[in-house]
Amino acid sequence: MSIISLTTDFGDLYPAAMKAVILGINPNVQIIDVTHSIRQGGIREGAFALYSLVPYFPAKSVHVGVVDPGVGTLRRALALKAGPEGEEQFFVGPDNGLMIPAARSLGDMEVYEITNKELMLRSGVSATFHGRDIFAPVGARLSKGMPIETVGPKISDFVDLDFENFGIDGQFLVGEVVYADSFGNVITNIPEAAVLKFRNFGSQVEVNGRKVSFVQTYGFVKQGDALALIGSHGFLELAVNKGNAALQFGLKNGDPVAVKVL
Repeated sequence: MSIISLTTDFGDLYPAAMKAVILGINPNVQIIDVTHSIRQGGIREGAFALYSLVPYFPAKSVHVGVVDPGVGTLRRALALKAGPEGEEQFFVGPDNGLMIPAARSLGDMEVYEITNKELMLRSGVSATFHGRDIFAPVGARLSKGMPIETVGPKISDFVDLDFENFGIDGQFLVGEVVYADSFGNVITNIPEAAVLKFRNFGSQVEVNGRKVSFVQTYGFVKQGDALALIGSHGFLELAVNKGNAALQFGLKNGDPVAVKVL
């Protein structure tokens, strides 16, 4: 059975229309909802959601991502193939960087512009719902084994996005928030290797001027205490044991984070 994942900022109602289109083309596909709760227009947030999950999907999976504040403008529609030969996964969505980190993490990335109108919704393409009218039908056809070259020409001038714009400045690791999950845990783009180069578990760090314990997991501090750890995504994470770090630290997606090694 083929798999299509959906990642959007749509909330309710609209994902059902995409699923209906997909099932109309490939009734045997399994649809997995990654999330439809991305902050509206939160491209980096959506990109991180995809990036953190695609390694666990099987070969030939198709990921349809729609966080698309530029819908209906001159921004392009893209389809991507990534991964070693025989283990490829596919991505469909807007040309705004949303899919790039996830695809690049798999290696051997190829990017195509979707120009073949025969692949789009037969009843017409609206100016405001390309998720239903372009991305869902293209994703469904890819899930049935359509060669990706069918969508249109290969390109190299796509909009890029990465999570590696962190820095080291003396005692400071400087990065940004890339995701705050439903528990209020704040995930930064500072990778594990950079942190462990300077600090071992059981010590302290200073995050935006506030001292916290650097530990392996949430239960190693008292309830209500803040902590820093390496999360399951492989990045430095701020948390509060049975609390909400995003609220306590006043951090949201895109905010800067400076970690001082004590």
